Amino acid sequence: MKQRLLFLGPPGAGKGTQAELLAAHHQLLHLSTGELLRAEVKAGSALGQEAEAVMARGELVSDALVLAIVRSRLEGHQGGWLLDGFPRNLAQAEALDGLLAELDQRIERVLLLELEDGVLIQRLLSRGRADDNEAVIRNRLVVYQEQTAPLIEHYRNLGLLRSVEASGTVAEIGGRIVASLVD
Repeated sequence: MKQRLLFLGPPGAGKGTQAELLAAHHQLLHLSTGELLRAEVKAGSALGQEAEAVMARGELVSDALVLAIVRSRLEGHQGGWLLDGFPRNLAQAEALDGLLAELDQRIERVLLLELEDGVLIQRLLSRGRADDNEAVIRNRLVVYQEQTAPLIEHYRNLGLLRSVEASGTVAEIGGRIVASLVD
């Protein structure tokens, strides 16, 4: 089974849920960039202090800072890992590829969780978040498509991409994910 993984997919496709389950079941280091940033801030590390200052100003954390945090987690790590939430665009992917090559921990498989927009919208609306109305969700999906299409093509061209149908039960989707990691 492939052990160095990247999860891609639109909001609402179940990336976080599936990443958590797969990481726990196969003893993979789960690197969710949002959680990594919060953990660094909580730990009070130098990277965390830098991230906290940026986020307090309402700005996005730089690619360089996210890569530094990913580097800090992967340096010396010998087992498998799963990246969830980064990269989000081609420039980030190319920077990540360089970092992983330097660490001799290249991505072995990229999983693209796919689901029809109508189902995604219903899933996201059912979360009941105040900022999740249909217009906002549709805009998030458009932004996702615009930013991620080149990223998907990048990993497809490298022969790393596998698409996984993200409909059905959590267990059914998980089964399809595991099947896509063996070859």
